[in-house]
Amino acid sequence: MHSSLIGVDFTSAPTRRKPITVARGTLAGAVLRLDRVDACPDFAGFEAVLAEPGPWYGAFDFPFGLPRAFVDSLALGGSCAEVNAAVHARCAVRMDFRALVDAWGQGLPHRVTDRSLAGVSSTSPLQTRYVPVGFMWFEGLTRLLAAGVTLPGLHAGDPQRIALEGYPGALAHALLGKRSYKNSPEPDRLIARKDLVDALEQGRAEGAPRLKLSHAMRDALVADASGDRLDAVLCLVQAAWAQAQPGHGLPAAVDPVEGWIIGAR
Repeated sequence: MHSSLIGVDFTSAPTRRKPITVARGTLAGAVLRLDRVDACPDFAGFEAVLAEPGPWYGAFDFPFGLPRAFVDSLALGGSCAEVNAAVHARCAVRMDFRALVDAWGQGLPHRVTDRSLAGVSSTSPLQTRYVPVGFMWFEGLTRLLAAGVTLPGLHAGDPQRIALEGYPGALAHALLGKRSYKNSPEPDRLIARKDLVDALEQGRAEGAPRLKLSHAMRDALVADASGDRLDAVLCLVQAAWAQAQPGHGLPAAVDPVEGWIIGAR
């Protein structure tokens, strides 16, 4: 398979200091070549990536769905596209989505897939504080749907542009355990980033291809104390894994409002 692969570390409020980060690669047999890592300092840049003609295949680090309990309670619809449209009809901006969740008042339930990852649990897509995953859903899924891409198991679009929900934390945990590698220039985090890159280069991620990258790229991944560039590369590896699996590695039936994370059991 030689279609372009992308891995996206997303933010709901991109800036030059904290851009949306896009890792690009090409798979040849059991080797995934990291071609480059791009930064999108605004949504226009991200939308341009989504509009690139296929074939491309990508993993994106934000939720594609919301918890079934929330969706059913508010009668938001029966598919990710219906839910997204219904929320945007009620919520002009993302702070309105926070108000909607707060007014619902039934906590922050998780999706089934959030609890189906080995050793970790992803944050509820209704969380709009601390790690504002809800804002990432609000801004990210909207743009995937507007771009007309295919979301396997959830939404039929252009079959040459395929987007799946990734979760770099799950792959990092599989390779590093509970060691933290992000959001700090401290030596222990630096060493963890180096070990993580080494593990990817050695192909130690179960079923995933071996990562091939230049010395300059390796240095850039290890030096990025935020971990954003490395998270984008982890998503890229998840995309390469999923592309090689029957049915994209998804369960036979995916809840059309909740979605599913690559590699969740």
